Amino acid sequence: MATIVNMPRLSDTMEEGVVASWLKKVGDKIEEGDILAEIETDKATMEFESFHEGTLLHIGVQEGDSAPVDTLLAIIGEEGEDVSALLNGNSTPKTEEIKETPKKEETTSNGSTAIPEGVQVVTMPRLSDTMVEGTVASWLKNVGDKVEEGDILAEIETDKATMEFESFYEGTLLHIGIEEGNSAPVDSLLAIIGNEGTDVSAVIEAHKNGGVATATPSTEDKKEESKPVSETTSNAPKAVENTNTNTGGRIFASPLAKKIAKDKGINLADVKGSGENGRIVKKDVENYTPSAAPQPTATASTPSAAPQVTSFAIAGEERTEDVKNSQMRKAIARSLGNSKFSAPHFYLNIEVDMDNAIASRKTINAIPDVKVSFNDMVVKACAMALRKHPQVNTSWEENVTKYHSHIHVGVAVAVDEGLVVPVVKHTDALTLTQIGASVKDLAGKARSKKIKPNEMQGSTFTVSNLGMFGIESFTSIINQPNSAILSVGAIVQKPVVKDGQIVVGNTMMLTLACDHRTVDGAVGAQFLQTLKTFIENPVTMLV
Repeated sequence: MATIVNMPRLSDTMEEGVVASWLKKVGDKIEEGDILAEIETDKATMEFESFHEGTLLHIGVQEGDSAPVDTLLAIIGEEGEDVSALLNGNSTPKTEEIKETPKKEETTSNGSTAIPEGVQVVTMPRLSDTMVEGTVASWLKNVGDKVEEGDILAEIETDKATMEFESFYEGTLLHIGIEEGNSAPVDSLLAIIGNEGTDVSAVIEAHKNGGVATATPSTEDKKEESKPVSETTSNAPKAVENTNTNTGGRIFASPLAKKIAKDKGINLADVKGSGENGRIVKKDVENYTPSAAPQPTATASTPSAAPQVTSFAIAGEERTEDVKNSQMRKAIARSLGNSKFSAPHFYLNIEVDMDNAIASRKTINAIPDVKVSFNDMVVKACAMALRKHPQVNTSWEENVTKYHSHIHVGVAVAVDEGLVVPVVKHTDALTLTQIGASVKDLAGKARSKKIKPNEMQGSTFTVSNLGMFGIESFTSIINQPNSAILSVGAIVQKPVVKDGQIVVGNTMMLTLACDHRTVDGAVGAQFLQTLKTFIENPVTMLV
């Protein structure tokens, strides 16, 4: 059966998109994950991949044309299938065909209109081209707060970054559908905004009946959950001071409180929550003072008492805490798992003399307002070496090997929740100072969670540097669809042989991980030899 593909919302403020180029044409076979087109949003041009497989039967928006979000972009189905019925009327598909969350015509199971006038339903947005579900990292508004158009409602964690999500409406926040820390699929009920005091229970019920997922527990679930506290009998009263007391149950705490507790090494089970229903919030963790351990009571023994043999044991408690995997952590696991288990990796090591590089860097950095790092030199050298060895600047596909004429080097950056790879575009055309400024800017955005999805896409080669942590040598997993990744170790001072004499030298270990489907051993070795030449003689990169 034919599937309708709509113009996606690829940014939180996107209202319409422009098809910059089609990567597929009518009649082409489509696999799930294939790039259909490049879509230009209000922020960037991004690749849009297919979530379906079949044959491309119809293109609804031609190259260079624009169309609103959720209008017909393409139709995918079985070869030769008649799609004329889907095109009747205009290019906007029917709601039941695209499973889109209805806006003004939402109905309950008995067919009655569920959305009162002035009420706006806000759904979980698709903030990246590969986003399937999102996690609410934090709410910036509470139920009952006034909301203006453009106000930041919440921070949404996608599979790539945590992004601010702003409101397109104004009114009062009447309902929150997904609590902090919970995840839900794209288009699930996120919030409801409308006139103060409006009853929106029918809207919430309509979304449940319509199959729209929500991560918020129902009222009945909340009642059931609170029974041990609120439904104590009069004959056996129990004082419950903190629902977070270590009884083996779930500990309720805000994500920020959890992070602060983890950083300070505080066990949340020992913290009393002051939030709603005993929920631990930021101030509870910041104000927490560990109580002193009770001293054992001393007992006197009679002079005639026989000496006692004491059996010593470690007084401690075994505890395991389940921490929900973030969207970024899940994405990293999927990506690296797919790479490690699908691409046949092999590794090549080479030692590089860094004496000239150290001297060159010192000379360059003596220029006012110029700062170049060793990592900048390595990134530049990689780009220059890729020019001479195009076999390494490739991507493997089942039927073809893609040779990229452009050189985009990804630079691995460690963030709190894992690893991201910002991409320096057209690296071979940049100077050392331009590369340094670009890497610094992208790394700063990544660590502050402000980096955009398009700034982490399109790499053709990756560099991972752990030298600043004192790691002398390591191997990395290939960042697919790249064919190789370079692991950079620390610069080590040690005895070396030069001109038949043992002298003190500075060396650095490089390890190249290659995909054997595209890069043979000899090709990888030749690439490393060229890379070594550039790094050991930095002036050759300026020619």
